[in-house]
Amino acid sequence: MDSINTKLSFVELGKFLSQFTLNEQVQFANVLHNDLYFEKFKDLLSLSQSHNGWFTPEQVYAAVQSWAEALKEENLKKWLSAYPFDCAQGDKTVKTIGLILAGNIPLVGFHDFLSVLITGHKVLVKPSSNDQHLIRFLANYLISIEPKLSYYISFTEDKLENFDAIIATGSNNTARYFEFYFKDKPSIIRKNRNSVAVLNGMETHRDLVNLGEDIFRYFGLGCRNVSKLFVPKGYNFDAFFKAIYEYKDVIFYEKYSNNYDYNKAIFLMSNFKLLDNEFLTLKEDISHASPISSVFYEYYDNLVDLQTRIENEAEQIQCIVSNNLIPNSIPFGQTQQPKLWDYADNVDTIHFLLSL
Repeated sequence: MDSINTKLSFVELGKFLSQFTLNEQVQFANVLHNDLYFEKFKDLLSLSQSHNGWFTPEQVYAAVQSWAEALKEENLKKWLSAYPFDCAQGDKTVKTIGLILAGNIPLVGFHDFLSVLITGHKVLVKPSSNDQHLIRFLANYLISIEPKLSYYISFTEDKLENFDAIIATGSNNTARYFEFYFKDKPSIIRKNRNSVAVLNGMETHRDLVNLGEDIFRYFGLGCRNVSKLFVPKGYNFDAFFKAIYEYKDVIFYEKYSNNYDYNKAIFLMSNFKLLDNEFLTLKEDISHASPISSVFYEYYDNLVDLQTRIENEAEQIQCIVSNNLIPNSIPFGQTQQPKLWDYADNVDTIHFLLSL
């Protein structure tokens, strides 16, 4: 299928999604098929928390708006301009790409779904049981825009069969299974990763408020959420706690509150020293992967040694957040606003798909 038609279908999807914000849902006159899909999507969003308790309205609408922005025509054009699509299409054999999706945050597997279709391949989706409704709805909307896509999109609840390549996302344990089971197929296998922030004490109040967004968005369940802070020796956390007080209402959500109580109790029973503001605990720990409602921290002596440490542990880290203290870091507050060209695990999905 022509990549231009596919791209335009996703642009129309972006326009559709742009109508849905947390504060209001307003139909725009230039959006296709609103008569069929607007109210149905509105109802689905309101039901999302019943499908997955972590998918509160605030979190689901945040994901929807993130994709509405990403799917603007200028963003798709910039993303795809780096690839030889003209010569890649032509007589290229269409392959079927199996997707095993995660379900930790809303629409977390949509980038892979988009990438497969935009490169002219068929997609065979095995959605997570934690997030199986949203992506099916968006697929149906795309097919209503471009009926030819019905030939390219299929879903399964069963074991994946009859595919040519695989993109699978899971834990470190499931990744070992994926690597064995799919060893004879071209593949991208994603494992656990976490994101870190590097502070030097010169951050503004707004920087630290934005860091709170990196920590608390999606309740910290995503690999792009900051779960570890690197701070200089003698760092005073008062400014950090003052800034993240804006997120205090997170404790009123029962699932988060239960995790806070449980993890805090485990830490205290183990006699770990904690910093605590009654909705987030900070624990000094060398690990990157902190539990929900907690962030680990570690002191550093100098940035040169820290940079070497981060480079050596690159396969564990998804994002680095700082005020340009570390190369290739991103600004505070941007971890959950990735661009289309910000690939998970730094693996270029489009290049992989075009090379099949």
